[in-house]
Amino acid sequence: MGRVATIARRTFLIGSAAIAGGVAFGIYEVRKPHPNPLLGSLKPGEAALTPWVRIDKDAVTLITPQTDLGQGAYSVQAALIAEELDIEFGQFRIDPGVPAAAYYNRVVSDERVPFSAHDTSWQAEAMRGGMSGLFKLLGVMVTGGSSTVPDSFVKLREAGAIARETLKLAASRKTGVPVAQLQTARGAVQLPDGTELKYTELAEIAATLEPVRDVTLREPSAWRLIGKPMQRLDILAKSTGTLRYGIDLTVDGMLHASVKVNPRQGGKLNRYDDAKAKGLRGVKKILPVTNGIAVVADNTWRAIQAVDAIACDWGPAPYPAEMKDHWAAVAASFTPERLNKEWRHDGDADQALAQGPVIEAEYRAPYLAHAPLEPLNAIVKVSTDGVDVWVAHQLPRFVQQKVAAITGFRPEQVRYHQQYAGGSFGHRLEFENVTLCAEIANQVRGTAVKLTYSREEDFAHDFPRQIGMARGRGTVKDGKVHAFDLQVATVSSSASSASRLGQSGPPGPDGQIGAGAWNQPFAVPHFRMRAYKVPELAPTSSWRSVGASTQGFFANAFLDELIQQAGADPLQERLRLCNHDVSRKVLETVGEMSNWGSKLEAGRGRGLAFVDSFGVPVAEVVEVTKTDGGIRIDKVFVALDVGRIVDPINFDNHVKGAVVWGLGHAMNCEITYSDGIAQQTNFPDFQGMRLDQCPHIEVRGMENAPRIRGAGEPAVPPAAPALAAAIFAVSGKRLREMPFSKFVDFA
Repeated sequence: MGRVATIARRTFLIGSAAIAGGVAFGIYEVRKPHPNPLLGSLKPGEAALTPWVRIDKDAVTLITPQTDLGQGAYSVQAALIAEELDIEFGQFRIDPGVPAAAYYNRVVSDERVPFSAHDTSWQAEAMRGGMSGLFKLLGVMVTGGSSTVPDSFVKLREAGAIARETLKLAASRKTGVPVAQLQTARGAVQLPDGTELKYTELAEIAATLEPVRDVTLREPSAWRLIGKPMQRLDILAKSTGTLRYGIDLTVDGMLHASVKVNPRQGGKLNRYDDAKAKGLRGVKKILPVTNGIAVVADNTWRAIQAVDAIACDWGPAPYPAEMKDHWAAVAASFTPERLNKEWRHDGDADQALAQGPVIEAEYRAPYLAHAPLEPLNAIVKVSTDGVDVWVAHQLPRFVQQKVAAITGFRPEQVRYHQQYAGGSFGHRLEFENVTLCAEIANQVRGTAVKLTYSREEDFAHDFPRQIGMARGRGTVKDGKVHAFDLQVATVSSSASSASRLGQSGPPGPDGQIGAGAWNQPFAVPHFRMRAYKVPELAPTSSWRSVGASTQGFFANAFLDELIQQAGADPLQERLRLCNHDVSRKVLETVGEMSNWGSKLEAGRGRGLAFVDSFGVPVAEVVEVTKTDGGIRIDKVFVALDVGRIVDPINFDNHVKGAVVWGLGHAMNCEITYSDGIAQQTNFPDFQGMRLDQCPHIEVRGMENAPRIRGAGEPAVPPAAPALAAAIFAVSGKRLREMPFSKFVDFA
């Protein structure tokens, strides 16, 4: 306890006093609010009541700074503001706003503390507070880690309430009616006699007032929007094909570009021959970029065709050229020197294992591409007074910094225009599309340049999910799991990503290497989990559900093997071991949903998995049938607890999408390297799940947890181990390596 307390206190102090240029900013700086970024650009008669609400005589505009990657972030942010502002869908506009420290993410830093998400001890809370304080001081504006709802749930309702009460004060100043006698509804302040003053009518007066900050949030019983089915703001446009993504955007006078960069990630371009490309129709310029070459043309197709015609001599990869050497590096990392952290050690694992007999198994998880449907793109225009960037990105303030460094301007001179993204899954945490576009635009100043990756270039320059391996050793006793000793070795996607930001990675142990394994709520008498950090191989990045996507598979697969050796039931043994009430309810619920324990007809099987990631306990049951054409996935039952469901429809879609994502990648997908180059270059090589393979999915969201959590990622990790368990149940074949299609066929 003494060591933990010391670490917690030290981290709290670091988080409460960020060091910048030799000056320490203490608790006063942490508590001081960031300036409202809307104030500097207000026109006469406009009011910016908070950083999230702007009103003029024509409209109420809600600022939704968390990036919409297809997950409905704009809608949920708007709904949270509108709930307290008393404004209805259809009565406001949305605007993603500008990058600003005021929009820092308050909760994403929780993933960086070495405590279970459900640990509310003073040490854990102090460290969370410290890390959040540090993120505030640094103005870390990020979308990711299933944090949009947890980050927004209170602060955006507060923003709506502040705006509401300020507008009531404005109405009081205009009419002389005391504030206590005023009500609000449907975008208007209501006087006692029934007269309504629209918010837009009050903007000019509100602009002269100091915002009313002493507000009380409404009780759930008074909510109009939260918890009710909503129609997302983008759903009509998406359903009719009229939504404009970044790849659809045009800017007056722009040229089009495509790139060809060394497919050995980080390797150099030795030389090139552009003779065939120069004479092609529409080609304007052929320009050098970092580790590659770009073509600027009059349309995207011609730019892609021309850059493909350039013959390049590429330098070697700065990582092992062949896949077998990647696996060898992972296997060689189970050493004391590579120990990242012993995340958990309950009981005496060594003594329990010495009593035997020992059950052993080894598991593997491959690199995986992000492969969003919309290929990477960006538009950049370098002008005399600054730079304009049109792109969808999860770290917009870092985009400003990187573009500023390339073009010679200050970050505040980089005008960022956020776009809708056609998917990300972590892909848009990286920067190459933006930095390469900035390099090109910097060489044709005054002209906007739109860079569009070909699908093949997008695959070749993805930063995939971490590769990983696990070794399990355990024992059973009296029909129960007695000892569970799991060692996991993966590369650190956190450190890899940080290196491209010019940083050294997270201080101390990397929590993502152990995530999804050590923090599971199972009280095995002898439970040890050790994480080993593999030296960086191919560059990697965060992939939907990050570390838990691999460790959740490892931990569940090995626990299933121990339960089978004990002769116990997979659900009943997990319930017996479970020491967390909310998780127990989740397990019980999925058992009830799936009618667990009932007899299935011949040729059918079911499997269960449970993973807690991002603070969300999720249990999944997969039912399969063994057919002449292979394994058919019939049904999936999912129970999870996020504390509060904001929009039941979007929640249901999130979870179902995560299940399909997790199953499809477990079935068919991997990225492998040969001669340093990713061998999978398009969707035919990286299929995922086909439409006709999609099972019926039933979701039940629960609200017992004391904290609000996000739903975008946590349903991914249990999908693979639940499928593996179902396949074992129907075939007797243990699957210890993904993708499973290496060992079984799927119908």
